[in-house]
Amino acid sequence: MKRASVVLVAVALALFGLTACGDDDDDDATTAAEETTTEEAAGGGGGGGGTIDISAAAEGIAYDQDAVDAAAGTVTVNFDNPAATPHDVAVEDESGSQIGKTDVISESTASTTVDLQPGNYTFFCTVDGHREQGMEGTITVN
Repeated sequence: MKRASVVLVAVALALFGLTACGDDDDDDATTAAEETTTEEAAGGGGGGGGTIDISAAAEGIAYDQDAVDAAAGTVTVNFDNPAATPHDVAVEDESGSQIGKTDVISESTASTTVDLQPGNYTFFCTVDGHREQGMEGTITVN
């Protein structure tokens, strides 16, 4: 059982490493402070989706983005918090129902996967008082 756990962790780390070393030809998307774009998911089936990257500001109570775009489908939300202040990213639909959330982290990264249909969604920090201080944004899904 212990060997299986070690193998599972090694495979997960290898997959994470491959994902982190992926194609970065889309440098424009990572340098735009106000908007991050979605990379289309690889593979067949036309399922759409992809990934969106959201990052917390290095200082203060804010995200670096206030609007991101995504393709409809299964979307992975990658969150980077370089700050010591704990933050997370939660996603809610137009009715205000929370449909996904990362772990609360500091000086780390986390991710969550959500199924997004065309429309507008809100992302925000669930740490007490952070959303009220403006730590939220919009996801537009096409």
